Amino acid sequence: MSLVELLSPFIFQSSPLVLLGGNGQLGWAIRQRLESVPSLAPLRTEADYLQPERLVALVARLRPRVIINAAAYTLVDQAETEPELAYQINAQAVAALAEAARRVGALLVHFSTDYVFDGNGRKPWREEDKPAPLNVYGLSKLQGEQAILASGCEHLIFRTSWLHSPYRQNFLKTMLHLGQEKKSLSVVSDQIGAPTSAVMLGAVTLRAIEQTLVNPALCGLYHVTATGETSWYDYARFTFDEAKELGYEFTLNELKPVQSQNYPTTASRPLNSRLDTTKFCSTFDVALPDWRDGVKETLWQLTKGIS
Repeated sequence: MSLVELLSPFIFQSSPLVLLGGNGQLGWAIRQRLESVPSLAPLRTEADYLQPERLVALVARLRPRVIINAAAYTLVDQAETEPELAYQINAQAVAALAEAARRVGALLVHFSTDYVFDGNGRKPWREEDKPAPLNVYGLSKLQGEQAILASGCEHLIFRTSWLHSPYRQNFLKTMLHLGQEKKSLSVVSDQIGAPTSAVMLGAVTLRAIEQTLVNPALCGLYHVTATGETSWYDYARFTFDEAKELGYEFTLNELKPVQSQNYPTTASRPLNSRLDTTKFCSTFDVALPDWRDGVKETLWQLTKGIS
């Protein structure tokens, strides 16, 4: 069954599917695939994460069957100096949203992060591994996960990593910009993860929603990233090489690897951001693409003026 068919009994409501955070890069990617689905992306003034009671009222009024929460506070370094704001958006508002979803019987789809782990070792993290965030951002996202689990609502929680898309700001677009301004760049080479296309994540999210509406036993926590692994440095190098093939011109003539200890940031980052996606792939019968394919696609979309 398609998502439209699954939601058809709820179409008499204002909107059987509500997308929150529809103007972010992941929200944008999901919106592109919802043209045929009766859905609503509320304005920021309607879905105010600093006033959780407005989120609760919105859900109570619309009574959706599915809520996709693609909104988040993602300023990792800035969270260290304004932790209250990070916790308000990533934990307290999510707790209110989860309780509201439980009351109306909605499936809550929420996105979390590899930053819930401390980054020790080299083995990909599995869903049952114990979280131990290194920074405020990671802890706030972990508390959001825990609030959803404690609420008892139907849920899908997807931990992902290193998102990129043609829309909004991200590492890939930052590299393209800096490469056209700088002659030399230093990029961290000892943090390892999987650059993940927001477009791909949006597509597999909707597929998982379809299956979970049919079989609620599929609710749970999953890791979802592109396959393969790389460092930020090698990711940047691959991006520049592919961009040149597409006709980009850069002033950059030196890309230097640097260790995290020699590139201090306000917030500590995990060295090992590998996520094991076995559970997601086997549960939803999905083959996730290589991270390079997603980067190529994002670059191609940017050359076509999609941003």
